[in-house]
Amino acid sequence: MTDFIHVQPAAEQRVGFARWAVTQDPKVRTVSPSAFSVPHNLFTDVPEPLLIGALVDGHRYVSPDEDQTAELLGVANSDGLITGIPGVPLPEVPEEAYGPDSTPLPGPDLADEPSEAPESVFPCPGCDREFTTERGRDTHLRQKHPED
Repeated sequence: MTDFIHVQPAAEQRVGFARWAVTQDPKVRTVSPSAFSVPHNLFTDVPEPLLIGALVDGHRYVSPDEDQTAELLGVANSDGLITGIPGVPLPEVPEEAYGPDSTPLPGPDLADEPSEAPESVFPCPGCDREFTTERGRDTHLRQKHPED
C-alpha cells in the first residue's frame, strides 16, 4: 500500500486545491502541473468542494451527496448498473453524469449521412492517393517517392 494518494483536481478547483495544499503539514507535493500527491492521513482533511470533479488515484471522485442523488434518479451507482427490462425504456442519464470532455455521439439520423468531403484535395502525382493537406502530400512524396 502506498503512503500517498494521487489527486488531479478539476480545472476550476486547481487553484483552491493548491492553496489548501501549501498550508498542510506534512506538505502536499505536486506531481505534475495538474496533480498532487496527498499523504494518505491528510486525504480525509481535503475539503469536499475541492474534490468534486477530481480524479483520485485514477478514478473519478464521487461525493456522498452525488451518490445519493444518483440513487434517487435511478441511474448507475456504486453498487452497480441497473438492469434493463425489454420493452421498458431506460431512465434518462442526467447531464451532470457526463464529463467535461465528453462528446455526444451522433444519433441514428446523423450516422447515415455521408461525411463532408474535405475542402481541398491534394493528389499524389506518383500514385492514386489523395491528401487533405498539402503538407501530408509532401511528406508522402518524400517518404514514398524520393526519386521524383
